[in-house]
Amino acid sequence: MKFGWIDLRGVPAEQYDAVIEAALHAKLEGVVSDDPARLAPLPPTVKRVLLPSGQHLPSTAVSEEAPEPPYDVLLTRLTSSDDLDGLRLDVAGTGREPAAFVDVVDDPTLKLACSAAMELPYTVVQFRDPTKIPLEIVIAAADKTPGQLVCQAKDLEEAGIILDVLEKGSEGVMLAPQDANEVFAFAELLRTQTPDLDLTTLTVESIEHNGLGDRVCVDTSTHFAEDEGILVGSYAHGFVLCVSETHPLPYMPTRPFRVNAGALHSYTMGLDNRTNYLSELKAGSPILAVGADGRTRRVVVGRIKLESRPLLTIKAFSEDGIEVSLTVQDDWHVRVLGPGATVLNVTELKKGDKLLGYVSTEKRHVGWPVKEYCVEK
Repeated sequence: MKFGWIDLRGVPAEQYDAVIEAALHAKLEGVVSDDPARLAPLPPTVKRVLLPSGQHLPSTAVSEEAPEPPYDVLLTRLTSSDDLDGLRLDVAGTGREPAAFVDVVDDPTLKLACSAAMELPYTVVQFRDPTKIPLEIVIAAADKTPGQLVCQAKDLEEAGIILDVLEKGSEGVMLAPQDANEVFAFAELLRTQTPDLDLTTLTVESIEHNGLGDRVCVDTSTHFAEDEGILVGSYAHGFVLCVSETHPLPYMPTRPFRVNAGALHSYTMGLDNRTNYLSELKAGSPILAVGADGRTRRVVVGRIKLESRPLLTIKAFSEDGIEVSLTVQDDWHVRVLGPGATVLNVTELKKGDKLLGYVSTEKRHVGWPVKEYCVEK
């Protein structure tokens, strides 16, 4: 999970208390302020980050009466390589970790941000350029270094973009929420990691040819790996891993962005343990890509193609006897995955064949898991 810092400098004064309370409740990592008095009362569960408005510390931050400074991280503003050299000297022998803030406005400050990010435990960067190319450069420079890169975002939308730059984004994002609702939305945005799933082996019980129906191809905005696809099923509690068209086919090129997923009534696994009907998906919808080893990642739908085609229904059972059903296009080039990422053509499946799937005991209401009586057959 990425970490987030709340920047109090841009929070409306009347929202301070609500934003801080929300940040603590959401377990965000840090709170940033230019006023040590606002940081001092914060509990030890949150990192207190001081960013002075000028080159020197406020007097309240260096009071001789206070044995410990009212902050955990002090960000020093850097404008040149001389400032970086001076920061090294300032912290030498003090036991304090150096941290910096760099306002990237041109090529020299971009190079300074790269140097700081490669060396310092924390480097916060702010970019004047509206493109994300400078951020890409700093992320690439700091890759595989132990320091933490934090990028300032002007709003939630930009925070989401920052997290996806070069697929990995910066380690942290600093944001000034306008109210408590934005704090919780920010916390949710930071949960970019999708959990691994415990896939199970399903045994085919029967194959039934159904005749004409509507099936959905899901075209995503990313490449699938050869052992990846999406989980699809007629029942909300059971799914089969449908592989993408990354494997060669006769008469047509591969389409590594596509999964010929199933009939339009089918469920697929989305984010946060929620299901979506294939018929609900549209350009921009997030869904879960799943590998044969159970790893998952968020992918975005580029479009869906709903067309009438002959269909067949696969019925299978888990090792625990739970029935799983999947209706797909009745065509040789439609494929599912078996154990070990074996690629299986659906028209060649027979009773006793093994498939990879996912079984959940939870019932569903509008896609969310609920504890209620529900029968699907």
